[in-house]
Amino acid sequence: MKITVIGGTGLIGSKLVNQLRQLGHTVLAASPNSGVNTITGEGLNEALKDADVVVDVSNSPSFEDEAVMDFFQTSTLNLLSAATYANVKHYVALSIVGTDRLPGSGYLRAKNRQEDLIKHGGIPYTILRSTQFFEFAGRIAEEGTNGNEVHISTGGIQPIASDETVAALADIVVSQPLNGIVEVGGPERMPMSEFIRYYLDITEDPRQLVADMHALYFGVELNDTSLVTGDHARLGKIKYEDWLSKQLMKA
Repeated sequence: MKITVIGGTGLIGSKLVNQLRQLGHTVLAASPNSGVNTITGEGLNEALKDADVVVDVSNSPSFEDEAVMDFFQTSTLNLLSAATYANVKHYVALSIVGTDRLPGSGYLRAKNRQEDLIKHGGIPYTILRSTQFFEFAGRIAEEGTNGNEVHISTGGIQPIASDETVAALADIVVSQPLNGIVEVGGPERMPMSEFIRYYLDITEDPRQLVADMHALYFGVELNDTSLVTGDHARLGKIKYEDWLSKQLMKA
């Protein structure tokens, strides 16, 4: 197949491109750096020419509420238009577990809007919702930092190695469209505060963790079900402590 990956040079995109090429597919990694811009439409028609599948793993450069909504709405509409013109047979997008449960988050509202546009875009589709990646622990800690303290929610989280999200995404790309949403998450559920505590401890970070049920996660309070998968999700096998130990050995 010919597959165009929008956001093909990012964390997920670059891994997905490599995996699909190893499977023998022709894959175009599309991004603004390669002359493909989903906001202006530049290069889109050429990037999708003769493509069987388009995969959107792009992300907004800004997480500010209005900017992120504008990004996902404009980008998705332009991409749907170009995909329709190119007669793309399968539209695949990466989203986030909990997108429909946290309307107080401007970012997740924008992802929800993206999902709705795809559902009604007229192209056979599959949306993969993933839980948070192991790789984001440092960013989560930074977001919760106030002085020497790191205030982190005790709400439930089910983090996953990005490689396992990529594997699930690759399986979807080479399969028939489901015209629905599927989920993938890590093998273990835990309080987010424990996820970040382990990260701070093993990296010997001197900041003090403060577990707080009211601490905001990018603007919203969490509960034990906000960011965890449902009953029929695909689950990864890699545990966070094993993954992080390997990362530190590589460093």
